[in-house]
Amino acid sequence: MDNPISSYSPKPALVVVGWLGAAAAASGSAYLALVADRTGALLFGVAAVALAAAAAHGALVRPRLAADHDGIRVRTLTSTRQWSWPEVRVRSTTTRRLGRDVSVLEIEADELLILGALELGADPRDVLDELNALRPAY
Repeated sequence: MDNPISSYSPKPALVVVGWLGAAAAASGSAYLALVADRTGALLFGVAAVALAAAAAHGALVRPRLAADHDGIRVRTLTSTRQWSWPEVRVRSTTTRRLGRDVSVLEIEADELLILGALELGADPRDVLDELNALRPAY
């Protein structure tokens, strides 16, 4: 699967916003440390670390999901997992959370992976349609 037909990643603009937010929170933490507001500096520092971790994850796991006629590949921070189509079951589920419907893509192979719209950069239902179009008929 060197040249995937379809690939999905967090949107680059979202990753950039994460890095900008991390930089802003880090500078806010530094400023608050200078004016002796330790609690505020700690809170801004925690926010900076969380935003930097999320932005780094979005930048490093590109593409998060890739697919072709042979199967699918999912990247994580520690590894890349690949399955052929007969080994995998893909479905979309929708649940109601905080008053709105949230769709996720579930990939079930030897483990269960759940990918949301932020990780895919697209609506999970649309991704499922594209994956089903790639899956060969057995």
